[in-house]
Amino acid sequence: MVKVGDYNILPVSRIVDPGAYLDDGADGILLPKRFMPLDIKRGDEIKVFVYHDSEGRLIATTQKPFGVVGDIVLLKVVSETPHGAFMDWGLMKDIFVPKSQQRSRMYKDESYLVKIYIDEKTGRVAATEKIDFFLSNENLTVKQKDEVDLLVYRKSDLGFVVIINNIHTGVIHFSDVFRDLEPGEKLKGFIKFITPDNKIDVVPGKAGYEKVSDETTKILRLLNDNNGYLPYNDKSDPDDIYAFFGMSKKTFKMTLGNLYKQRKISFTTTGVKLEENGEG
Repeated sequence: MVKVGDYNILPVSRIVDPGAYLDDGADGILLPKRFMPLDIKRGDEIKVFVYHDSEGRLIATTQKPFGVVGDIVLLKVVSETPHGAFMDWGLMKDIFVPKSQQRSRMYKDESYLVKIYIDEKTGRVAATEKIDFFLSNENLTVKQKDEVDLLVYRKSDLGFVVIINNIHTGVIHFSDVFRDLEPGEKLKGFIKFITPDNKIDVVPGKAGYEKVSDETTKILRLLNDNNGYLPYNDKSDPDDIYAFFGMSKKTFKMTLGNLYKQRKISFTTTGVKLEENGEG
């Protein structure tokens, strides 16, 4: 069965002037000639994205959209109508956001976070700005210290609300991030804490010593690149540390402590020095 709004691997049943027809178990789905590989022939299998054209017919393309059904993505409005907005999603045909699926009016050339879905009435791919309906923390699929995919949703009083693994919501607190995060930005993180009522705190990066290990490699490389000396220590300003190392002061101090115990660095009055047995 063909999945509309997603990738499918389909065999070529026949080649005609307009393109190649792909076998869907019915009348076939046209892959227009401009999207056909030059050496394609009958019987070949090809990976295509399937959606409806402007006349409501299923059509295939080798173009890659910015998202498939189920994805939450940041898209740009290319035109507005009284009934909704059209957004660029990387294909010849723009994706439609009905007015009823907008949180507030959408404006041309502005970008919005939307979820791609199949409209039940038309069977066509559409997008909605009302993402909360699809998110729930009622039955969690994650636990503390799990590594997760994060998508920045919006800013809040506590920090940044993020979407976890396309399913749950959580918060990155201001104290755990050292720059502004933009809606639609994707990053890796881990579950820091889950409250009894299933509210989730998340932190960018990796958990515990695995994170320290990554940062250890970074600091050793920076020491080697700077003739074995860096003018930073546990008294340095947190903003200066983040600007140079890309890590919090807490992580910086943990990493230096780990390196010192391994006798790879020593401390001076103004910074840290690479020892002879240090390695990059």
